[in-house]
Amino acid sequence: MRKAERHAIIKQIVSNETVRTQEELLKKIEERGGSATQATISRDIRDLKIVKVQDQDGQIRFELFHDHDLEQDSKEEELRLVRMIEEVVTKVDRVQFLTIITTLPDNAQLLSAVMDEVNLPEKVTTLAGFDTVITICRTNEDAEKLEEYFKGHIIG
Repeated sequence: MRKAERHAIIKQIVSNETVRTQEELLKKIEERGGSATQATISRDIRDLKIVKVQDQDGQIRFELFHDHDLEQDSKEEELRLVRMIEEVVTKVDRVQFLTIITTLPDNAQLLSAVMDEVNLPEKVTTLAGFDTVITICRTNEDAEKLEEYFKGHIIG
């Protein structure tokens, strides 16, 4: 199965059905006559900007990240960051010049990539793991500003 076909199927599945794990997604792709490895599905999820969100029942499920406009205008990039903060950030802490951002599981790398696209003057760089983004700032004051920015956009 070609990548473009697989991506179209994945988008359709995630948009129309509840999918909670990569294994479920792989099974649904296979039910539609497709095939892929776990590593391929993982890359596809990252390429398609699929995030894990909490539904009304508190269960985690996959969802296409709402990227409404592909313009690389800085205002649009910041709006995309704010939407992502609202959707996946669960906690923000600061240790001196580091801002530690906790996300829903498996969303830290995508958040880090979105942060890197936005001009945040306080940020020097980001490091991402599974559910944590470490943001390195030049000064304690810059880290405090970034912490306040993120805390101001967390919902819940």
